[in-house]
Amino acid sequence: MTKFLLAVHVLAAIIAIGPVTVAASMFPAAVRRAAASPADPAGPATVRTLHRICRVYAVIAVVVPASGFATAKSLHVLGSAWLITSIALTALAAVVLGGLVLPRQEATLDALDAPAGPPESADCTSRQLALYTGVFNLLWATVTVLMIIRPGSTTGA
Repeated sequence: MTKFLLAVHVLAAIIAIGPVTVAASMFPAAVRRAAASPADPAGPATVRTLHRICRVYAVIAVVVPASGFATAKSLHVLGSAWLITSIALTALAAVVLGGLVLPRQEATLDALDAPAGPPESADCTSRQLALYTGVFNLLWATVTVLMIIRPGSTTGA
């Protein structure tokens, strides 16, 4: 059962977190392109699609910590420092995504859809989004590294 849970955990991380990190990373540049060419309908459509990917896969990504807890329990490592650190960083990544990235993406979409077009602050917002997305991606990269090189690993690496 442990191998199954671990497989679900790893696959969920790849399938759910990967698209969020890529789409969120592409979002600021797509916003700048859309703001630079307000007459082109493809710009806002791309931005909406990237936001939808982030929202949908963020919900699906709940499987990652859920399967991670189940895997950790079956491996009897719930009290390990590397796991507790990973849990804290995962929670922080969720807060960054849900509290900083997604709301600012929605506000940016509202600004792009406004009749007056994107405000002058669109570039500032896209820079903030790039920063928050970078923090989100860095948190997930750190969690991934902790999962690979965890202390007490049985892989011998």
